[in-house]
Amino acid sequence: MAEDPKAGGGAEDSEGGTDFIRHRIKADLASGHTREVVTRFPPEPNGRLHIGHAMNIVLNFGLARDFDGRCHLRFDDTNPAAESPEFVISQQDDIRWLGFDWGEHGYFASDYFGRLYEYACELIRRGHAFVCDLSSEEIEARRGTLTQPGVESPYRGRSAEESLDLFQRMRAGEFGPGARVLRARIDMASPVLPNRDPLLYRIVDVPHHRTGSEWPIYPLYDFAHSLSDAIEGVSHSICTMEFVDRRPLYDWILEALDLPQPRPQQIEFAGLDLAHTVLSKRKLRLLVEGGQVSGWDDPRMPTLAALRRRGIPPSAIRRFCEEIGVTRNLSTTQMSRFEAAVRSDLNESAQRALGVLRPLRLVVENYPEDESEELDAINNPQDPTAGTRKVPFSRELWIERDDFLEDPPKKFHRLSPGKEVRLRYAYLVTCTEVVKDDAGEVVEVHCRYDPETRGGDAPDGRKVRGTIHWVSARHAVAAEARLYDVLFSSEDPLSQPDLMQDLNPSSLERTEAWVEPFVATAEPGQPIQLERLGYFCLDPDSTPGRPVLNRTVTLRDSWAKIAGRS
Repeated sequence: MAEDPKAGGGAEDSEGGTDFIRHRIKADLASGHTREVVTRFPPEPNGRLHIGHAMNIVLNFGLARDFDGRCHLRFDDTNPAAESPEFVISQQDDIRWLGFDWGEHGYFASDYFGRLYEYACELIRRGHAFVCDLSSEEIEARRGTLTQPGVESPYRGRSAEESLDLFQRMRAGEFGPGARVLRARIDMASPVLPNRDPLLYRIVDVPHHRTGSEWPIYPLYDFAHSLSDAIEGVSHSICTMEFVDRRPLYDWILEALDLPQPRPQQIEFAGLDLAHTVLSKRKLRLLVEGGQVSGWDDPRMPTLAALRRRGIPPSAIRRFCEEIGVTRNLSTTQMSRFEAAVRSDLNESAQRALGVLRPLRLVVENYPEDESEELDAINNPQDPTAGTRKVPFSRELWIERDDFLEDPPKKFHRLSPGKEVRLRYAYLVTCTEVVKDDAGEVVEVHCRYDPETRGGDAPDGRKVRGTIHWVSARHAVAAEARLYDVLFSSEDPLSQPDLMQDLNPSSLERTEAWVEPFVATAEPGQPIQLERLGYFCLDPDSTPGRPVLNRTVTLRDSWAKIAGRS
C-alpha cells in the first residue's frame, strides 16, 4: 500500500497532536491508573537490529523521556537455538550508538525463568493450563480457521495433579523435545486464534547462552512477554500491529494469575514498512549466510550496523522516526522520505570536499607545468564557523567525465569545445582541444585559463553559467568509491515469488575515484560531501593512502524522476 502523506496517528490529544499513545498515557496519568511511566524495548538476540527496530527504540525511550519515566532494555532470550551473546553485545552497541541508554535497567527474560516456571505451575493448579502430548503438527491441524472452531486436545481434560506432575518431570528433563508441551486452557472456539489453547512451554534440548543446560524447558514469547512486563512494573507495553491479535492472550495470562493492579497495558502501533527493504531478521540472516551480502553490516542492509557503516548519522535516523510519527494506519514509507531526512542532517554537518568518480584528464595549456598553488575552499556553507581549507591546483586536473560533451545539447552548461566554464574555487577556463584514442573515445581535454579570474569570478563581470568540480592530478589521492542503491528491485520484496530473485543487480557499483588529499586522512564514518556528487564516508576497509568511500546518499532526490524503478 502506498504511503498516505496525510495519515496521522489515532485520536487527537488535548493539545491537538495525533500521537494516540501519548494521548493514552496522559489519560492514564490523569486518572491515576498510571503512577509512573515504564516502557521497554524487548529484542531477541538472534541478529542485528534494523531500522524497523529503531522506530520502536525511538518511541519507547522517547515516551520514557517525555513522561519522566524509564525505559527498560530486556532481551527476549527464550529461544536458545537461535540466540547468541554476540548479538546481545552488538544490539547494546547499536542502541547506544542510536543515542539511548537504559542505565541500570538492563534485563533478560532468562532472569525470570524461575519465576516464570512458578507462574506456569500456578496456572496448572488453577485449572488454566494442561500438559499436552500432541505433536506440533497435530496441534496445528486442530487449530481451526477463522470460520471453523478448533478441535480440543484429547489431553485437555487432564487433572491439575497429573499435568503438574508431568510439567515438573518436563522440568527435570525426563522427556525429549516434542514429546510434550504445556498449553493454556482457554477456548478452542475462540474467535481470536491465539487464544485457542496456545502453547506456553516447550522442551528444547539446546544449551542457553546464559543459563547453560539448567533449563530443558523454555517459555513461549507470549507467556514470557506479559509476565516479564508485570515483574518489571512496565506500565505501557508498546508493540507493533502484528501483536493486536495477541493482546487478548497477553491480558488473559495476567488475569488468570490474578496479578495485582495496575497491570501492564499492551498498546499497538504501525511499525515501519520501508519500500525496497526487508525488515525480518530471519530473512536478513538468509542473505548473510547465503553470501548475497558481505555481512550484517553490509551497507546495503537495513541494519543499524550497516547504516552506521554507510555513514548515516544516528541523528538522521531519530529525525526520520520522529517525522514518520506514531499511527495505527499500516502504510509503506517511500525510500525518498528516509533519504530526505538523511540529506537534511548531513547538509548541516558534512565536511565538503572535491572528488571525481569517473575521471577525465583536463590539461590547462597556459598554466606552468612545474607550478602549483593552493586555493581557498569552503568547508561547509551551512556552518559559518567551519572555516575554509586549502586545495591544491596545478596544470593537469581530473574532471568528471559527465561534465564534458563534444557535441552538447542546447542547454548543456558544462564543458564543451569553445565553451567557458568555472572551475569551482579556481578559475574560468575555455575548452580548446579534444584528444581521442584509436577507438574515438575522448581521453583528454585541453583548455586555457584566465589568470585574472582566481576564485572563479571574472573582473570584467562576464557571466559564466557552468561550474564544474575537479581535483589536481598531481596531488589527488586514488580511492575506491562504492555507490550503493536499494538491495531489492521491487517496492515490496516480500510479495515476490522468490525473494532472492528480486535482488537488485545494480545495488553496488565500484569506481576508481580521485579525491583531494584531506579525504584520505578523515576518520572512518566522518560525513563528507563530495561536491555535486553526494555524501560519502570512509569505510573501515580503507588503508593508509588508499581510502574506500561509501556513498551514503545522493545530493538530490532522484526517485521521483526515475520511472519504472521497481
